[in-house]
Amino acid sequence: MEEKSKNPQKKLSSLSELGQLLTDSERKQVLPEVTRHAHDGRNKTVRVSIDSKRRKGKSVTLIEVLQHNPATMAEIARILKQHCGAGGTVKGGKIEVQGDQRNRVVEKLREMNYVVR
Repeated sequence: MEEKSKNPQKKLSSLSELGQLLTDSERKQVLPEVTRHAHDGRNKTVRVSIDSKRRKGKSVTLIEVLQHNPATMAEIARILKQHCGAGGTVKGGKIEVQGDQRNRVVEKLREMNYVVR
């Protein structure tokens, strides 16, 4: 009788299973830590409005009265754009999110501990 050889290799169905095969020291070397820190508004007041002037009739949601450095403003803009699924930018100390996204922006800003007016 021929003996069936067992295959010691296991097929992995996801990358998380691959990470489980590694030891802690190997995991730290191969898989870098993803640092996603939540932004805390510390009860600062912001103003959310909608504007369509000088935009050929297209509406833009404006987030004003944020007093942060440009890197923090860009981080907040990225978070809001991802939450709304829309484009946008930071111009002149204001964050612009394309479209009428007031409800979503207000929801996310309150989640980030801002007081919205």
